[in-house]
Amino acid sequence: MDLLAVRETGAQLREQVHKVVVGQDKAIGLMLVSLLSEGHVLLEGVPGTAKTLLARCFSAALQLDFNRIQFTPDLMPGDVIGTNLFDFQTNRFVLTKGPIFTQLLHADEINRTPPKTQAALLQAMQERMVTIDGKTHDLGAGFMVVATQNPIEQEGTYPLPEAQLDRFLFKVTLDYPTRDQERSIVALHGHRTAMPRLEDFDLRPVADLKKLLLIRAVVADIRLADEIVDYIVDLVRATREHAALLFGASPRSANMLATAARATAALAGRDYVIPDDVKALAIPALRHRIVLAPGTEIEGSTTDGVIRELIGQVPAPR
Repeated sequence: MDLLAVRETGAQLREQVHKVVVGQDKAIGLMLVSLLSEGHVLLEGVPGTAKTLLARCFSAALQLDFNRIQFTPDLMPGDVIGTNLFDFQTNRFVLTKGPIFTQLLHADEINRTPPKTQAALLQAMQERMVTIDGKTHDLGAGFMVVATQNPIEQEGTYPLPEAQLDRFLFKVTLDYPTRDQERSIVALHGHRTAMPRLEDFDLRPVADLKKLLLIRAVVADIRLADEIVDYIVDLVRATREHAALLFGASPRSANMLATAARATAALAGRDYVIPDDVKALAIPALRHRIVLAPGTEIEGSTTDGVIRELIGQVPAPR
């Protein structure tokens, strides 16, 4: 596996998803980077902006086991990870695995379930394993969560705990399409009201787990110069000193940002990271890890605005 093969695979995956999804280039690109970085991604947008469709198309373009969980207010942790049930025929407990036992997990409308159930994903997202009745079960190297949520201001939603947000590599916001994109959407899907049937679009998987692991090995070997390491660390630490922020980004975010920058370089066909790789990823990688100080939001501050300001202030290597 070489850099050319990595770049070609990325282009092929984008091509397959775009058979169904119009626009959303940035979201598709970040999902691809997340896949190559062993990260999880959170898609946020108002209803109807193709969050679920994007997750389904992404899974269809990969030859990975796929499960979907529809998060609802009455969903319980056992409905996610599974439980041990007593078998009266064998007189012993038998594990009934939940939908989390898969490679690509679509957590649909994750913020419509209470925090107790959301927390069922914490260990899985960090360690790629779950513990049921004291016994640990491995989920495998291919495990990835693609979660979708509506904006937290909407009725019937629960904000995700900070510990869970920090486990997502990216938080991607999906905006309304442009007029031209919306016209293309209507032309492509305007003959149906239900979710498009992916079978009608001839989506073909471009990578399986074996190929994905080979690509990740290439990504891990991408060169990260000392000055780039310093830049990432300085950028993350600057979030902890900004007056508009109550909490800054965690040390975990620096590691994740470095890995994602390596994946971005590989997809561009480079064997080294440049400052622009870091700058391009800083907002989606940090926006969900920082908290605005009380009152600053009223003054017009936003998390994206603060990060954009820090990108302009922290000196980048030349």
